[in-house]
Amino acid sequence: MRLFSQTKQGHPDYILAATAGILLIFGIIMLAGISTSVWQTETTNSFFSFTHQMLLGLVPGLILGTLAFFTPISFLKKWAPLLLLINLVFLAMVFLPKIGISSGGASRWINLGVVSFQPSEFLKLSFILYLGVWLSARYQKARTKPKKLKLNINFLTGPEVKEALVPFMIILGLISLILILQPDVGTLGLIVITGILMYFLIETSIWHTILMIAIGITSLFALIKLAPYRAQRFLVFLNPETDPMGIGYQVRQALIAVGSGGIFGLGLGMSGQKFGFVPRPMSDSVFAIMAEEMGFIGCVVLILLFLTLLMQGFKIAKQSRDKFCQLTAAGITLWITLQAFINIGAILQLVPLTGIPLPFISCGGSHLVVELIGIGILLNISKNT
Repeated sequence: MRLFSQTKQGHPDYILAATAGILLIFGIIMLAGISTSVWQTETTNSFFSFTHQMLLGLVPGLILGTLAFFTPISFLKKWAPLLLLINLVFLAMVFLPKIGISSGGASRWINLGVVSFQPSEFLKLSFILYLGVWLSARYQKARTKPKKLKLNINFLTGPEVKEALVPFMIILGLISLILILQPDVGTLGLIVITGILMYFLIETSIWHTILMIAIGITSLFALIKLAPYRAQRFLVFLNPETDPMGIGYQVRQALIAVGSGGIFGLGLGMSGQKFGFVPRPMSDSVFAIMAEEMGFIGCVVLILLFLTLLMQGFKIAKQSRDKFCQLTAAGITLWITLQAFINIGAILQLVPLTGIPLPFISCGGSHLVVELIGIGILLNISKNT
């Protein structure tokens, strides 16, 4: 085994570490400015939310991210299935009385007395780790199969279907059921897209990927049809003016904030939309406030940071000599950057509102902790390439 023979001589990807650090600074600056300005005008104490973010998000995230950086890759690979199983148990616990916390018609949080957290945020990482183990074990068989674009009668009945596609769909189906019951369709969509892209990376039949995309699109429209509020949200995405004071209000006010920023922005702390106009200025809509205060230039810098994270993450995956490391690095990179661009796209009315946070910046301890753990694992993999 020479896989990690150069571990002690290697060094982490400093560009990735610096990028994540700058994003964290962006987040601290924005949340501090919003919390000190609007805490007296909101029903909830925004300053308390910011303090909670620092003490129960940033601090444990840095500690656990550091532990992930020093944890042997073999340990992560060995215990990934157990981590996913524990995560699924926690996901089921959100429905238990006195333990699960319901808010806004959704059951997504667990209260353990000392701390409360959102298990679905940790599912993003535990699912990626598990897929890295499971898919890498099947990579050798997948790569020996001929890659043909033309349709053949065995593409849905061959051994690859039984060994890879069917088990993969069962895993996704179980996770989908739990997340739909919460409901948390935004997180589900992100997990499904990341999982399908990781499945595609092990060089399986392109027909399997096409089939999963078709099933995913069909399921999405079924979910929209079954829940009136999802259908309304989709219609508002197509035309925000259909419900300007209801579901379309957030998008409308967010676009006003973005447009008010101009090229250079109004200046830090000078946003007017955060005073009760833009809903959830510290969480879902933080990008709108950032655009208003930092302008087009600040938005471009932020997007370039996430693009840098994307490029460095793929570079780490490409340079890794172990298939588990390749898939895990690619999965973590796709998860964080896809989440960022979905959040930004929702604010700019490029995609429907999903409610998923902006990585490293939005207020929310659970997502910040798991994102820092993900960066720690990425840096761990980079030092072993």
